[in-house]
Amino acid sequence: MSRMVHFEIPADDPERAILFYENVFNWKIDKWDQYEYWLIKTGEDNEPGINGAFITK
Repeated sequence: MSRMVHFEIPADDPERAILFYENVFNWKIDKWDQYEYWLIKTGEDNEPGINGAFITK
């Protein structure tokens, strides 16, 4: 089954949000290029789920 794409979570402090979600949910989060945008991978591509991103408010 393919993974759905995607959701966005607005964050006024992305670094704090990244620490929280990586520690609590074990998500992999990487900054996308030079933009204030962080891609979220919530699981493996062959597992059901949805990936997303953080955006700055």
